[in-house]
Amino acid sequence: MTYRFQAKEQCFVCVHSAAVYRRSSEVVDCFKMSLSPNQIILEHYLTGWRGLIKFIDSLGKLFGFISSDALKKVEILVRFRNGDNGSEYTTVQSMVQFELQNELVDVNKTGIYPESGCRTLLRLHRALKWLELFLDRLRTSTEDSKTSVMCTEAYNASLAQHHPWLVKKAALGAFRFLPQRSEFFKIMNVGPPEKVVAVLGEAVVLISEVYRITEELYVKHNLLDLP
Repeated sequence: MTYRFQAKEQCFVCVHSAAVYRRSSEVVDCFKMSLSPNQIILEHYLTGWRGLIKFIDSLGKLFGFISSDALKKVEILVRFRNGDNGSEYTTVQSMVQFELQNELVDVNKTGIYPESGCRTLLRLHRALKWLELFLDRLRTSTEDSKTSVMCTEAYNASLAQHHPWLVKKAALGAFRFLPQRSEFFKIMNVGPPEKVVAVLGEAVVLISEVYRITEELYVKHNLLDLP
């Protein structure tokens, strides 16, 4: 009985690790495909985010409130892409232009467009910075580095300034239960630590570029502080 239980448990770990590896590849591939010359292709951006959401889920149930909120944002943008004006949501740039020209964005205060594409994507954009900073800290960390500290630092430097106190408290509490760096690398199932570092490096470069292009677009149109 003990042997059977251990075999089943080992099988689950292998399947889970393989799934995490596929998520890592999915994120890298999709964000790479989302990059067109100084534009972000929304379809691939959203698929990349689905991969990131699965990654967040793999961190534990305590992160469910973060992943579920991100998933809601992704689904809102998918509905826009599949709607009557779907062609206007081909890229982030075309979406911003369309919504601003047609006054579909609540610029100064929340009004009749609380789920505009611009506002919805801004929330994902802010979360993307947190993940970029966290993954970069993982990439440059040492064996004795604590993932909880790295994640907290990344959060405080990005998302925390946009969250109310209760959300901050929940997030900071969840970070304390992150696995150790060595265990985290094993879960990724990419290979030895140097291989994990290489994959993280590739992901961070792509996420950083996607973030930069989006940030410049939102700065240009004064959209970074949408209510």
